Amino acid sequence: MPKLPKITPFLWFDTEAEEAANFYVSIFKNSRIKGLARYDGDTAQAAGRPKGSVMTVQFELDGQDFVALNGGPTFKFTEAISLVVNCETQAEIDHFWQKLSDGGQEVECGWLKDRFGLSWQVVPADIEEMLQDKDLEKPKRVMAAIMKMKKLDMAEMRRAYEGRPEPSRS
Repeated sequence: MPKLPKITPFLWFDTEAEEAANFYVSIFKNSRIKGLARYDGDTAQAAGRPKGSVMTVQFELDGQDFVALNGGPTFKFTEAISLVVNCETQAEIDHFWQKLSDGGQEVECGWLKDRFGLSWQVVPADIEEMLQDKDLEKPKRVMAAIMKMKKLDMAEMRRAYEGRPEPSRS
């Protein structure tokens, strides 16, 4: 069987590639900066970037490779693509939500934009299982609960999934 190609997300920044890579590496365990390339005279002139400035940063987030490019202000991140962080515990959701949204924007339904404009989804690892249950009422209840949240609450999602009543608020 042929080896499948490894896919590496390539992220375009204006001038913040190194700052962003260091930020992401500081949040995820088992992460590191793997390499850095600078614009030389020819590439700097062609790209309109300062000679000697950072061109690309190769980094790894918990085993997943990424490349960040300082390519100028031409392109911006949109919600059309997001990075998903699958979490096993509420503590993990809380950690990643707080760190990634710091200086960014909390959106809804587990989505946020970090301070660089990159969209993330911070979700329970079993979210797809809950949303694809053959009992169509379960996913419906889970989605109704999610629609009321910004940061996801695993206990509330599980309560909705299991069909238990909401706790009384007295």
